[in-house]
Amino acid sequence: MAVSGGLDSMVMLHLFKEAGVSISVAHCNFQLRGKESNDDERFAKTICEKWNIPFHNIRFETNNYATEKGLSIQLAARELRYKWFREVKDINQLNWIATAHHFNDSIETWLLNFSKGTSLDGLLGIPEKTNDIIRPLLFATREEIENYGADNGISWREDESNRTDDYQRNFIRHQIIPKLKKLNPSFETSMEKTIEKLKGSALIVSESVDRWKNQFQKSEPEKILLTKSGLENQTKRHNTSLLWELIKNYGFHYNQCAMIISALEGQSGKQFLSETYVLTIDRDQLIITPHLQALAEIKIESIDERIVLGKQNLHLEIRQQADLLRASKNQVIVDAALVRFPVIWRKWKSGDFFYPLGMTSRKKISDFLIDEKVSLADKDSVTVLEAKGEIIWLVGHRIDNRFKVTDSTRQVLCIQLLPEA
Repeated sequence: MAVSGGLDSMVMLHLFKEAGVSISVAHCNFQLRGKESNDDERFAKTICEKWNIPFHNIRFETNNYATEKGLSIQLAARELRYKWFREVKDINQLNWIATAHHFNDSIETWLLNFSKGTSLDGLLGIPEKTNDIIRPLLFATREEIENYGADNGISWREDESNRTDDYQRNFIRHQIIPKLKKLNPSFETSMEKTIEKLKGSALIVSESVDRWKNQFQKSEPEKILLTKSGLENQTKRHNTSLLWELIKNYGFHYNQCAMIISALEGQSGKQFLSETYVLTIDRDQLIITPHLQALAEIKIESIDERIVLGKQNLHLEIRQQADLLRASKNQVIVDAALVRFPVIWRKWKSGDFFYPLGMTSRKKISDFLIDEKVSLADKDSVTVLEAKGEIIWLVGHRIDNRFKVTDSTRQVLCIQLLPEA
């Protein structure tokens, strides 16, 4: 249980103790309020000792962490506490992390999201459960929690920063909600009904999106494929909203989705970037792939057990011709005597050419990939093995005819592309 010592968390702690549930307490001292922070820690520890509840505490250099990470104090404190909560949970083999959010917190989240611009997801309030985090007080209003605390003689610590309007939530709490309650004395009840209706609408949207995925989406390793025809039969606004529902979890924003829809009828190859993914408009599909880290050039000086480039691994081995393994897309054999080390393993680049196996004339790799119908997204991860300026293998595709095994070959170099380690 995340217990700060404030009213909400102390009421939650009391309720769980009265229910006889096996619990432990985790308390964070963010060292932001000097003596007050230390007194909160002492208070929580004393209560847990009195009630014989296991107590875990930690002190964070919150200001320093926020500066190092370029975060606000609130975001820094959030990152620090949830990381530590999970460490406490895992080390002590606990099942859940309980926080004391209540319904007024959910209303404040709703208004904060609404004021900044949001989608349906941002108007659903705070969820009762997120993975291993539960929020058992979301059914209760702040007034109900205050009444419970008073009726049961519960002691708590007051955080004076909650009285100021320095934080956005406090401004909404002190300035906005009281004015809304003047307009509608039953504001909290109305918000409860509104959020419930919106949750129902969100469920309908989710089911509709799932039906679209079943018909038009395909998942492959490191790749999501969306069929373009599924985004061509409705209005631009409809298709933009649908696309956003499909790709928002990959970091793309709504305005990008509008631009993607506008670009569907244009030339293939246009790409859109989020922080972690690339969306490529191909001939008949939208292809979503993770950002590839820049592939460094690897110099292979001699036969090694395994060589790693980005997420790809190569294994090189000299074999006698009699021991040949069957060649395949990811395992090739070349004449070892024709390979001069060092061998360079690198990403292919514009202007590269080779002599594909079975051909006596050279061919640009860019043209070869087009002929092989390699998607624009997949081209970014294609690599080559090169020796003395000559390409030995377009990795995962075709060896160069100049390095093929012949009747005069005495030893072969077996090169295998391995799954990611």
